[in-house]
Amino acid sequence: MKKSLGTKLFAMPSPVWVVGSYDASDQPNIMTVAWGGICCSAPPCIAISLRKSRLTYTNILQQKAFTINIPSVQHIAETDYIGLVSGKNTDKFGVTGLTPIRSDNVNAPFVSEFPLAFECKLLHAIEMGAHTQFIGQILGVKADEEILDSNGTPMASMINPLISSASDRSYYAFGEYLGQAYSPGLAFLDNHEGEVH
Repeated sequence: MKKSLGTKLFAMPSPVWVVGSYDASDQPNIMTVAWGGICCSAPPCIAISLRKSRLTYTNILQQKAFTINIPSVQHIAETDYIGLVSGKNTDKFGVTGLTPIRSDNVNAPFVSEFPLAFECKLLHAIEMGAHTQFIGQILGVKADEEILDSNGTPMASMINPLISSASDRSYYAFGEYLGQAYSPGLAFLDNHEGEVH
């Protein structure tokens, strides 16, 4: 029997992403976010939600651009620190030793040491309440060669991304491989009834 928990933010897992942006003085900044996800396939778009008090909020509105950087578990300390302090009074790149690289597609920096980065042009800023959702069109993707398979596709097992759980405010590592999408469910198809996407 299920127990009602009310209205809580217990969706899981959540991503652990690092958002890169430039301020009005062209200084690179990064912040850690958990509210985000792919929101459209054509055009390819990604969404993140930020509070207005964040420097990144102002930067994205000014520059109309941002990057989404996917850290590996080996960078858990840097990623956590990035979410603990404000870029308004801290050089997060300087403290962590991470390297900002200027995107060649949008006016935003990506993190050299993180294996995967999405370069995004701001399409929409939607006021939701406590957070504003920024929807960015992905104009480019940067990936370390060692995380790519033979087809040039990033592999989650090679990235070993951080994930988080809002309910217990904890970080987790990526889980075990279970199978290809659109395969285990085929057992429920009977004589090709139903639509296969």
